[in-house]
Amino acid sequence: MKIIDTHQHLWDLDLFSYSWTANVPALNRSFRMSDYLEATKGLEVYKTVHLEADVDERDMLGETRHILSLAERDDNPLAGVVACARPEHPGFEDYLREIAGHPQLKGIRRILHVVPDETSEAPGFVENIRLLEKYGLSFDICVLARQLPIAIRLVRECPNVQFILDHCGNPLVKEKTLDPWRELMKEVASFPNVVCKVSGIVTNADPQNWAAEDLWPYVDHVIETFGWDRVMFGSDWPVCTLAASYRQWVEALMLLTKDDGEGNQRKLFQLNAERVYRL
Repeated sequence: MKIIDTHQHLWDLDLFSYSWTANVPALNRSFRMSDYLEATKGLEVYKTVHLEADVDERDMLGETRHILSLAERDDNPLAGVVACARPEHPGFEDYLREIAGHPQLKGIRRILHVVPDETSEAPGFVENIRLLEKYGLSFDICVLARQLPIAIRLVRECPNVQFILDHCGNPLVKEKTLDPWRELMKEVASFPNVVCKVSGIVTNADPQNWAAEDLWPYVDHVIETFGWDRVMFGSDWPVCTLAASYRQWVEALMLLTKDDGEGNQRKLFQLNAERVYRL
């Protein structure tokens, strides 16, 4: 089956600083496009969306321009870019003006689980997110399960912005915790301007001892609440390699959805991504 990967990362430690990788030895090296192509060998991954990788703030613009330059090339599947940004800063729109207009720029992301919960309550944060409609950009929400009320507030207060919830809302898969995640996800899904990435959950499972059935309650609930038209596959490579190879994650998700028919699988692995990220 043809695949659009809506959530891949690249980072080159020779070019930019990613301080957080020092705390994760397995990820504390460069992951370049050549590594991604090797990881996806044998799979029909024909388009990808690059998600910013929490680059150090001083390198935000540099990373964005570098990844956009990769997206201009015809020797890789990169078709869309979601750039790093700081909506809590007064200069947010000035930054947007510097990067806006590139055809491969599809959205921005501010990872909210690496900063205090109050970050999204900073003066101007919501107003800055509302600006994304003007620039034709979406916002990827990356929060922990306990922070889903933050996502709900943002989505409610910015009804004209397209939101993408990353990693199924980061449920506690290893702990087999379903509540209150389930009810909060129902509330997120009640807003029509949100879609959900089926991504990241293999990393939230027991990295040394997971099986596809461990992921099933979370995948099933996301699909049930969002519906087949508002879910998208994401690899979260190379972060997923903390628990699984790229192929292992794809095969697990294929297995979990095989009884739902090829038509629905195509929506999950391809068609919805084309629409939502305008690929």
